[in-house]
Amino acid sequence: MSTSSDSNAIEEGLSFRPKFDANGLVTCVATDATTSEVLMVAHMNEEALRRTIASGEAWYYSRSRQALWRKGETSGHVQRVAEMRMDCDQDAVWLRVEQTGAACHTGRHSCFYRKVEAADGGARLSFVDADKMFDPKTFYGK
Repeated sequence: MSTSSDSNAIEEGLSFRPKFDANGLVTCVATDATTSEVLMVAHMNEEALRRTIASGEAWYYSRSRQALWRKGETSGHVQRVAEMRMDCDQDAVWLRVEQTGAACHTGRHSCFYRKVEAADGGARLSFVDADKMFDPKTFYGK
């Protein structure tokens, strides 16, 4: 159980103390350093966070593949980190990146290419900024 003193140190102090979840991950939001557009949301484990800091390029942890990966290692669409920030309780990371090519594995600039709209008492999606920059089959197969 954390004390008020611990919370104060984490929230107001300058010690880098990432708070990983039960799976050893922190959520990471990547935005374009120039436009501030949200590009993607992913997760980092301790190794991905360490490699990102050391290399200046974004590294993530894939929950589906259970593997560490460097953004762009397959496609060449890398993310150079312009700035990294932690949120108040150090359980989420914000990367401001210089994105080469597309951020999304679907071939789009951003993973956020669909808008949610109210419809018939529920919701539906519509495409926005959904043009593909590359064919994913070229890099990822299938």
